Amino acid sequence: MRVGGPGGGPGGLLGADRSTIAGARFDGTVVRRVWRFARPYRWMLLAYVGTIIAQALVQLTPPLLFRSIIDSAIPQGGDGGDRGLLHLLAGLAVLAAFANGGLALADRYWSSRIGEGVIYDLRTALYDHVQRMPVAFFTRTQTGALTNRLNSDVLGAQQALTGTVGSVVSNLISLVTTIGAMAFLDWRLTGLSLIVLPLFILPAKRVGRRMQALRRTQMDLSASMNATMTERFNVAGALLVKLFGRSDDESRSFADRADAVRVTGVRVALVGRTFFIALGLVGAIGTAAIYWVGGLQVMSGDLSVGTLVALAAYVTRLYAPLTALTNARVDLMSALVSFDRVFEVLDAAVPLEDRPGAVPLASPTGAIELDDVWFAYPRDVIVATLELDPTVAAGGRPAGTAVEPTEPPRPVLRGVSAAIQPGQLVALVGPSGAGKTTLGMLVPRLYDVTSGAVRVDGHDVRDVTQESLHTAVGVVSQDPHLFHDTIGNNLRYARPDATDAEVEAAARAAQVHAVIASLPEGYDTVVGDRGYRLSGGEKQRVAIARMLLKDPSIVILDEATSHLDSENEAAVQRALAGALAGRTSLVIAHRLSTITAADQILVLDDGRVVERGTHRDLLAAGGLYADLYHTLVRDEPGGNGAPGGNGAAGGNGAAGDPGPARAAQN
Repeated sequence: MRVGGPGGGPGGLLGADRSTIAGARFDGTVVRRVWRFARPYRWMLLAYVGTIIAQALVQLTPPLLFRSIIDSAIPQGGDGGDRGLLHLLAGLAVLAAFANGGLALADRYWSSRIGEGVIYDLRTALYDHVQRMPVAFFTRTQTGALTNRLNSDVLGAQQALTGTVGSVVSNLISLVTTIGAMAFLDWRLTGLSLIVLPLFILPAKRVGRRMQALRRTQMDLSASMNATMTERFNVAGALLVKLFGRSDDESRSFADRADAVRVTGVRVALVGRTFFIALGLVGAIGTAAIYWVGGLQVMSGDLSVGTLVALAAYVTRLYAPLTALTNARVDLMSALVSFDRVFEVLDAAVPLEDRPGAVPLASPTGAIELDDVWFAYPRDVIVATLELDPTVAAGGRPAGTAVEPTEPPRPVLRGVSAAIQPGQLVALVGPSGAGKTTLGMLVPRLYDVTSGAVRVDGHDVRDVTQESLHTAVGVVSQDPHLFHDTIGNNLRYARPDATDAEVEAAARAAQVHAVIASLPEGYDTVVGDRGYRLSGGEKQRVAIARMLLKDPSIVILDEATSHLDSENEAAVQRALAGALAGRTSLVIAHRLSTITAADQILVLDDGRVVERGTHRDLLAAGGLYADLYHTLVRDEPGGNGAPGGNGAAGGNGAAGDPGPARAAQN
């Protein structure tokens, strides 16, 4: 027998932080989906229910044994009693206690096997689904809220299956068997014990709704507090707080949130305890009534003393499951909400799935074709409850609701066309917001074009498998991500089966082996969160080494040197010289002096290609590229602003001499 708190077994506590349970209806679709997850464990579930039934039946035995001991074994009047029967009944009572303990252990075993299995299935399904979502999903989703779904909500769903549902089944069986046993002994006293049932049901419904609202608020506040910790406790967040001197403000803000959680927790505890005290008083009154009326029957000879004692023992077993079952509907609805929150993420569409019949990109050469590419960032709400802090309302909207777009998204790219031959170095330049990075993200199909096509080796990227496409394309961004792991493991993320010699060769090619070797733990050095233990230039070169270990045929460099000082930039440029050799390269550049030897330069402005050609031709044309070059190079170290001036990378604009990033290819 299990007794859950009003308004919530474990499933209610963990899962009901979003929906209003009052007035909700059972959703057959959710129940069927829950059963599909539980179906692999159906034989375990049968064993679990069988164990609960056996345990309920065994728990009926002691009162009946004590009845026989009192009425038959203990001496009545001057009789000497039946010592053999007494020994037998006492032994059976002890045996029943051991059996009950063994069944309780079996109950726990089946419950944990089923629960942990469901946790595993749900978490792996969620993780697999989420990591296949498009980049847009992660740019709009709160990380803390997302991880909360994979932890608290999955745990709530698991507890719903083996905790709440198990508790309901256990209490139902216990209630039915107890009433049956009591009716067998004396139906009149059984009816009397059930008269107080309305005193359980009416307050339980009212207090259950109150507890549900309080726990929902408590979970909302806890989720907000956890999201704050997730953002502030990563290196970037902590650094921002320190640089702006907001440590005291952050502490006060967190203390306010934690205080709200504390106050709500106290209210939950007091309301729950008050409710149980009240129910305990009702149960005590019912037990006293049994002894009172039953005692009168004993005096009149209508009832034996042993039967009265057995009935009183059963009464204590009757009110506990009644207490839990009066709120069973709220508990079950809370359990379904836990599953519903999990299914909400699992049901989120993955718009970038492989098409039926998608083929692998075999032996790619690196040819890229942009055919009248139009693109606008999608604005569809993927999972609304993950996009906003559930405790924050804005613009008159309820907390946790997302803004639905009312206008079509503005195109970022407008009819871009270009042909890039294998092994060419093509630079994308233009003012901020022109669409350079966006165009680079379309090649590995991080987004799908709105219209037109991006082709690699003549294949539309939507017609090839994403795994083969991502294998063929390597990207180094201006702020590459390193996991909180060793340098060696970060490098092997590109190719887990790489040997130590291959890892070292990639690091040497990226001009970073000497740096790694100088560290006390070498390749076993942990880089810290996001690689913050390394300098910007070192992190860039590790990212280049990782890309080289991947050995792609197409390389995309997104502002790979824009945030580096001259010394680090020179080191990265030397690393890039080897990285780009023999590969098709798409370079998104802010420092224009670094791409003066590109085979082709595409100048973007407001999503369109407004100029294209070589560095020399574009300078001679005197258009946007020439304006950008003269303006930006003038501000770079060593730049003099003249067309023939040497830029930061050492490339000569007028003569078109190759800079370090291109030297290895000429």
